[in-house]
Amino acid sequence: MHLPSARRCGHGVSMSLARLPNRSVTLSGFRRIVPALLALLVGVASCRTRAAEVLARVGGNDVTVEEVRGYVETLGAQEQSALSKDPSLLSQVVRTYLARQAVLREAQARKYDQQPTVRAQLDRVRDQALVDLYLDSVSHPPEGYPSDAELQAAYDANKAAFEVPRQLHLAQIFVALPKGADKAAEEKARRKVDEVVKKLKQKGSDFGALARTDSEDKQSAPQGGDIGWLAEAQVLPGIRSTAGALAKDAVSEPVRLDDGWHLLKLLDVRPPGTRPLAEVRDGLVQQLRAARARDLRQAYVSRLVEQSSPALNELALAKVLQKGK
Repeated sequence: MHLPSARRCGHGVSMSLARLPNRSVTLSGFRRIVPALLALLVGVASCRTRAAEVLARVGGNDVTVEEVRGYVETLGAQEQSALSKDPSLLSQVVRTYLARQAVLREAQARKYDQQPTVRAQLDRVRDQALVDLYLDSVSHPPEGYPSDAELQAAYDANKAAFEVPRQLHLAQIFVALPKGADKAAEEKARRKVDEVVKKLKQKGSDFGALARTDSEDKQSAPQGGDIGWLAEAQVLPGIRSTAGALAKDAVSEPVRLDDGWHLLKLLDVRPPGTRPLAEVRDGLVQQLRAARARDLRQAYVSRLVEQSSPALNELALAKVLQKGK
């Protein structure tokens, strides 16, 4: 099916939405990535004909750029900001939105929303959404919160949460030998290990180059055997003590585990310590603001309940779940 594509804007921006990849996204995934759509739609807004631009077609009905933008703008600022940094998943976002629209229009066409029980549920959902949106609007922490002093105090009080253990940056050359392999396989693997060790002892040997050619670990071999940074406790128990005892740039003797032979090289090491405030600042600010928002929300609800002084008839309460009585 051919869909009209957006006309070219003054900045030379164009987009063709006739071909969307056949991939699906869960609703939760959609909620996480939908702000990326905003980034593109804001650019499209500079087009002279934006109001009439057709983004896609669902069941014979056009879905315009404005319609989708309107949906995106109902999302929270944090969600919009998060996805605006990653527009690569735009086509998945559009497909998920179109799928939702298809279901919505089918339900409306069948007047499903007019059924009494459905209408009652929709009213409850609407009321809850209104309550949540309103409480969010009255529970925003002040713009300057937390102050530098408050941030420092929170950091000092929770330093244990920012402690990091000793970390090892390891590389390996791996020769596979499954547990229970026959004698021929064992001898073949052992010969290969001996050959690798011999090459490593040669002057000017390059561990990374040998890992690329001789290692049988498909993930690390293309990276010269590099398996990245690991907390010492994350290293396999069978090689942890060997790896932890290596000096920087040293190579271990072959270590036999159930899956095969491992030759390890310690590329670097990070001693245990505490992450500095500058490194955890952004995350800590978000945590403190979220906690303050929860406190403000609870305080607002408590004050409102106190002012309204609700009275509960305890005798009638017992009859709530007694149908027909």
